[in-house]
Amino acid sequence: MQVFEMLKLDPQGLVTAVVQDQDSGEVLMLAHMSPESLEITLQEGIACFWSRSRQELWRKGESSGNVLNVKEIRVDCDADAVLLKCKPRGPACHTNETSCFYRKVLDDGAVVLDGDGVAAS
Repeated sequence: MQVFEMLKLDPQGLVTAVVQDQDSGEVLMLAHMSPESLEITLQEGIACFWSRSRQELWRKGESSGNVLNVKEIRVDCDADAVLLKCKPRGPACHTNETSCFYRKVLDDGAVVLDGDGVAAS
């Protein structure tokens, strides 16, 4: 079976993509992929996503140079999400944090910065 036959796309024709650092296992970011962006990713080995805000293909790092070299792609048990195991070249987040998940929620609900210290909020 081919990945395109198995994926369950949402009503917008997208699948959720979780990006993980291949070496450390850290979750770097979450994005969405269209069948076209997944095909580009498979062909080029560089992560390509669908930008929901701009409604266009988005090659990660096309302006910053911080690309995600895709080493492995996995499909979850429900076939409605993919996991990209990547070797990042530079920070994954547009704020220059290594991971987009640099905000930590404390037990009382307060949110504190807990990343590389680059992001200001």
